[in-house]
Amino acid sequence: MQAQQQTQPSVPAAYVEFPGLEPSTRSEAGTRTWLARGQNFVVAYSSAVKGDELTRDDQADEYVVVLPHEGCAATVRTADDKRTVTGQAVIVMPPGPSSVVADADCDIVRLVTTVSGEPLARESLNQDGYEEPNSRVAAYQPWPDPSEGHRIRVYELADVPVDPERFGRIFRCSTFMVNFLNPRFGVRDPEALSPHRHDDFEQCSLAVEGDFVHHIRTPWTRRMSDWLPDDHRDCGSPSVAIIPPTAVHTTQAVGPDRNQLIDIFCPPRADFSARPGLVLNADEYPTPS
Repeated sequence: MQAQQQTQPSVPAAYVEFPGLEPSTRSEAGTRTWLARGQNFVVAYSSAVKGDELTRDDQADEYVVVLPHEGCAATVRTADDKRTVTGQAVIVMPPGPSSVVADADCDIVRLVTTVSGEPLARESLNQDGYEEPNSRVAAYQPWPDPSEGHRIRVYELADVPVDPERFGRIFRCSTFMVNFLNPRFGVRDPEALSPHRHDDFEQCSLAVEGDFVHHIRTPWTRRMSDWLPDDHRDCGSPSVAIIPPTAVHTTQAVGPDRNQLIDIFCPPRADFSARPGLVLNADEYPTPS
């Protein structure tokens, strides 16, 4: 792996801005779904029509449903359980057949691993960037199953007040970590940004409200041919930015009103999981031994 990482060319960030793009799929009822992918996962962003059903039939592992807006309403179902959810929420769905029914015209996001979602990955709008895997991304390994078994798990954000001392509202399962960042109202102070990097995993930043600039710098190597120019990409909502390993990055909210970003990692992050109290449902999911 180390030798591969040394020879792997630098990879630029990928952006998928859904407005203006033809949807990847359109249901008979009119629900439009845009697909974007990382190396290990697929983001399915649906503008759902009330009453329409989004199904997963051959689901081998847990997947995540995100209700990104306060006006969202949906019913999630498995063979032996059903939950109705309103408002912003993160929902973990167990392996096996399941569905999400829109109870209002609203946006619904599903996060699926490429283990179960390979057909979706092939249909993703940025599939061209993944014809060859990036060896800088660590091989995917799911985390342990929940200690009390698989079931529908609903985490409503209304139950988790925004705490300025906490870095967002973070939930994890065996396949994903989702950080529903605290909303930012107005432009982020350009003198208080937070550039950082990840050595061996991608970050998916999903913008669901407002406007952002993703500032990304690729570190230089000895090979000048590997250098990339600095990237300052304006993205509205909804949109996805896939930030590759080793890239120094920070995201600046620039919209005049509410700006909402959701960070997604697949599998979960070990560093966040090691910080007591940061992952809000940590007691339900063991960490790898």
